[in-house]
Amino acid sequence: MSKIEVDAITQQSGTTLTVGGGASKTVVADATTVTLGRCGGTVALASGATQSGFGRTGTVDWQTGSIKTATFTAVNGQGFFANTSGGAFVMNLPAGTAGNIVSVVDYTNTFQTNNLTVTPNGSQKIGGVSTSAALSTEGQSVTFVYVDDIEGWKNIQDSTSNIIGNAFIEASGGTELTCGNFKTHIFTGPGTFVVSNAGSPDGSTVLDYLVVAGGGASGSRYFAGGGGAGGFRTFQSTPAPTSSPLKAPAGITASVASFPIAVGAGGAAAPGAPSGARGCAGAVSTFSTITSAGGGGGGFNDVPGGGGDGGSGGGGGSNAAAAVTGGSGNTPPVSPAQGKDGGDANPGASYVAGGGGGASECGHNYNASPGPGEGGDGSYVADAFIGPTAPSYGTPGPVGSSRYFAGGGGGGAGNVPGPSTIPGGSGGGGNGKGNATTGNAGTVNTGGGGGGNGNNVPGPAAGAAGGSGIVIIRYQFQ
Repeated sequence: MSKIEVDAITQQSGTTLTVGGGASKTVVADATTVTLGRCGGTVALASGATQSGFGRTGTVDWQTGSIKTATFTAVNGQGFFANTSGGAFVMNLPAGTAGNIVSVVDYTNTFQTNNLTVTPNGSQKIGGVSTSAALSTEGQSVTFVYVDDIEGWKNIQDSTSNIIGNAFIEASGGTELTCGNFKTHIFTGPGTFVVSNAGSPDGSTVLDYLVVAGGGASGSRYFAGGGGAGGFRTFQSTPAPTSSPLKAPAGITASVASFPIAVGAGGAAAPGAPSGARGCAGAVSTFSTITSAGGGGGGFNDVPGGGGDGGSGGGGGSNAAAAVTGGSGNTPPVSPAQGKDGGDANPGASYVAGGGGGASECGHNYNASPGPGEGGDGSYVADAFIGPTAPSYGTPGPVGSSRYFAGGGGGGAGNVPGPSTIPGGSGGGGNGKGNATTGNAGTVNTGGGGGGNGNNVPGPAAGAAGGSGIVIIRYQFQ
């Protein structure tokens, strides 16, 4: 390997001088063309060396080591970061000659509050006008090139897009609603929740949720137990009193991923022939690590006619032979509990079936006072948790500015004085009936249980179906 080191190359008359062109080279001292390097090679300046005479490429050298916080004079070929967070100031342009270039950018995104004023040198102009210009847009960056003495400095590049990293969660999927600084995604059927940015502690990292499973159907034929509500599981960052008392201690930490969403169907109506049957259980709803169990089916007028276990238990069906118990709620168990037990039914001539359990209240027993056989109340989320169209989801309930879900179905009854309707619980529970009337289905997308049939319903009456569930996800997005 041969090596040539020189302090300077001075052009003389001649044709070509090649330095570093290959393993062997011809050096002609009297040269009009000087070639440095070779094809595929690199020409490097030694540490501390500078270059001159190669001209500019139309860009600037950004002065990252000198953030400007007060009035200064720009230098041709340089770009500057201007920090106006402490107050407005001025950037004086240099005396321009054709081809000069200067850039500046809003360092702290505060130009909209404290302007940066750009002032030309002497009588020179900015865009053909001999006066200063103000930069007043958040995140603005501009590049000026001096064209000639007629137009002076022309702005050839002006960006206000202010591309920055997002400290807040970004996601998509379901029906998207916005309320203030929060975004809500509502799934009334299966879908996928896609997180594209997990956020940061400087913005948001936590996903609030409501996961309600499908409600159970009531038992078939007459004196049927009310269906249990679908499991109700939630975390809500909205403070009390509009945050459910059943909320979990923490939400889900966001991660960049796609989350399949399952929304449980309500339990199908049990057939009334050839004999009575327990109502079908609701299906589970899932989001990430959260699974809510479907509501238990209501019992029927036979032995055994007990209510089924589930997110909330189904009410027991009434019969003449023996007392019948309701099903167990919070099955399988989670904390906080996802639902309550179904109510018990009585034997004998009064015939009152148990109400289905709700998210926050057990189904009423046959001898409850007041409200024998009523469905247990569900629980709630704040209107703001859902968004501006909250009335489209859930049902009204006792707590104002909120929407209820997961109410138990009312039990069926007969041969008793009083109303012919036995109310279902707040949150979509179907009403139970008496006096030869069939019960009402649970409300769709609430997880409400189906209401039981009353006495002497015509024919082999089927039970009432449970309401389907819902999944709602919420987070701060700005």
